[in-house]
Amino acid sequence: MTSTEIYLLLAILGALLVTGGVVYARRRALPPAKAPPELPAGEADRALAPGPEAPVRRPPEAPVRPLTPEELARAAEQERYVQGLARTRGGFVAKLARLFRGRPRVSAELRDEVESVLFTADIGAKAAQKLLDQVTDLLNTSDVADADKVWTVIRSAARQILNVPAAPLDYSPNPPPYVLLMIGVNGVGKTTTLGKLAAFHKAAGRRVLLVAGDTFRAAAGEQLEIWARRVGCEIHLGKENADPSSVIHDGIARGAREGFDVVLCDTAGRLHTKKELMDELQKIRRSCAKALARARGVGESDVHGPHDTFLVLDATIGQNALAQAVLFKETMDFTGLVLTKLDGTAKGGVVLGVCDELRVPVRFIGIGEKIDDLRPFDPDAFVEAMFGDPQ
Repeated sequence: MTSTEIYLLLAILGALLVTGGVVYARRRALPPAKAPPELPAGEADRALAPGPEAPVRRPPEAPVRPLTPEELARAAEQERYVQGLARTRGGFVAKLARLFRGRPRVSAELRDEVESVLFTADIGAKAAQKLLDQVTDLLNTSDVADADKVWTVIRSAARQILNVPAAPLDYSPNPPPYVLLMIGVNGVGKTTTLGKLAAFHKAAGRRVLLVAGDTFRAAAGEQLEIWARRVGCEIHLGKENADPSSVIHDGIARGAREGFDVVLCDTAGRLHTKKELMDELQKIRRSCAKALARARGVGESDVHGPHDTFLVLDATIGQNALAQAVLFKETMDFTGLVLTKLDGTAKGGVVLGVCDELRVPVRFIGIGEKIDDLRPFDPDAFVEAMFGDPQ
């Protein structure tokens, strides 16, 4: 190495030493760095915790529309039907539900079981056959029984049976009063039904007169009198063992004379023979016509009877109720049916049988013991309560 190169190397080393010394001196001259302030207890953990995730953007939810009073009333009525028909749903409806649970394969055995359930369900042979025909037609189109489709078919067939063409009830004839005759055998609940009907009309603002036309049963008048006090309406009583036709005639005449809106007439339900009972009812019907003709100032031939005659049937006796209805229909015209005690029986399907056999509309049904548990009959509500959710 030449002397020139040695001098150059020494110069470079010297420059490096000077630069290092300057940097060291400057660092010694700077003030010490301040320690970060201590965080309160718990803050350090929160400071180290991960921050909140960014919110997920979702489309705004549509506002929930409050139900109208009419919709609330409809929902409450439907629930009351469901409760009142609970035992019937636990009968043949539950048996059908078990047959179709789990999408069973369609077979001759399945068809036989469906037929057996329907024909032992107290819905009457004609109504059972109509439901069976509809279900069989559906089963014939598939290898597997689709429960949803089966119930849709059953609901449709039931509605067709129950929707009997009939004009709505007119409680405001001109001139008043509206007169209803209640018929049926003893024990079906005629007097109780009449009392509940009085409450129904009273709640609608109508002035009601009860007429105790059952003069053969010792306690009938007293029972109806209790209902009159409970409802807050008036009652027309005849003497014990008086002629029922005469009592009812005078009651209707009083209703017209004193300005009542509605006159509800009770009748006897049992005499010594079928012929005697039917003859008595025909006589009462003629007495109603005579009283109304005089109230209207028209000839007796222009009036054929009360505005409506309701036959009361006890649903707990099943197909025997249908037999009673057929018997009454032979000699006594009636414009409507009342089915009582539906809440206490698994035989509520008799409503289908009676409607299908007689083609007379059901006007009211009894689905409880409370005074307001006699409800105007709603075929759609009835079908939904029976078959709407069979599971």
